[in-house]
Amino acid sequence: MKKVFVSGCYDMLHSGHVAFFEEAAIHGDLYVGIGSDRTIFDLKARKTIHTDRERLYMVKALRVVKDAWINSGSGILDFVEEVKRLKPDVFFVNSDGHSPLKEQFCNDNGIAYIVSKRIPHSGLPARSTTSLRKECLIPYRIDLAGGWLDQPFVNKYYPGAVITISIEPDYEFNDRSGMATSSRKKAIEMWHTDIPEGDRELLAQTLFCFENPPGSSYISGSQDALGIVMPGLNRLYYSLGYWPTQIEKVTDNELLSWIEQRLWLVPLYPRLSGYDVLADTCVDAVGAKELSLAADACWDAINNKDVQGWGKASVVSFDAQLKMFPNMAPPDVREALEPYRSQVLGWKLSGAGGGGYLVLINDRPVKNAIQIRIRRG
Repeated sequence: MKKVFVSGCYDMLHSGHVAFFEEAAIHGDLYVGIGSDRTIFDLKARKTIHTDRERLYMVKALRVVKDAWINSGSGILDFVEEVKRLKPDVFFVNSDGHSPLKEQFCNDNGIAYIVSKRIPHSGLPARSTTSLRKECLIPYRIDLAGGWLDQPFVNKYYPGAVITISIEPDYEFNDRSGMATSSRKKAIEMWHTDIPEGDRELLAQTLFCFENPPGSSYISGSQDALGIVMPGLNRLYYSLGYWPTQIEKVTDNELLSWIEQRLWLVPLYPRLSGYDVLADTCVDAVGAKELSLAADACWDAINNKDVQGWGKASVVSFDAQLKMFPNMAPPDVREALEPYRSQVLGWKLSGAGGGGYLVLINDRPVKNAIQIRIRRG
């Protein structure tokens, strides 16, 4: 029999996990690497419901599992030493567990890399841990173009817009991934499970002030708070300040569905601790203007449902960011992006880069990528 390896958290063990293991075991004897409590906390910024010893006990008890252990490493590739010892023939992953780093690791080590089709057991619903952890409905945020223009040290050179969308928490996006996870934690601290009723801009101001109390050494951009709190698609226009002077909102269901069908995310890894995106910056009027004009082009293309124009504007916006903030895309991130350049219409990185997610624009499915839902209201 061939050896098949899978790796994950497997907290709150449910029928979706079992169906995943059964699908993996079709390819051979199944071996399971389980993320340690420390690793899961580092990736997700939360404690597991069950300890790694409990999770190991439950996974090993499943009849389709040949053997299981707790991975000794850390981060998204916490299984490296175990895989080198096991020498599996197949590495099997879920679609939301896919990463170019994992795929490259398999290519480098002669391991077949297969992505699950997420087939639930006959007669049972599809399950995920995120869907079972519905205690928090507070959204995440993706900025589609213009990121950094919400900072006065950029918009003082040239005014411009940041384009954001509010994302439903259908996935438990990695911590430090550029999805406004820090602002979301503050929102959870204030509001617990969901954004309360009330004036959305005022609620966003409250969140922004709560995250940036007087004396803060670094002021988090307000696009994070606004991107979380304001539903739909938003154009936040900045000129000489931390707060936008103008906000344009789009909640048209047809347009939001059009965006959802053409936006694809590929997981990379969380930004490493000690990562400094502000090192080696070169912020000037030329770069700020390029970023501003690209954001305007992105906004117009999306509202005109011009996916080619959207993709082109996204690339121009990203390139303008890299000119000013070259540390946004370390060498391994650039390497992960490279195969997609000829496959998709546009690309960028989530948030300030340094890891997180590749954000891809394309009118056809992107292999092994995930899609999101935009919050409607």
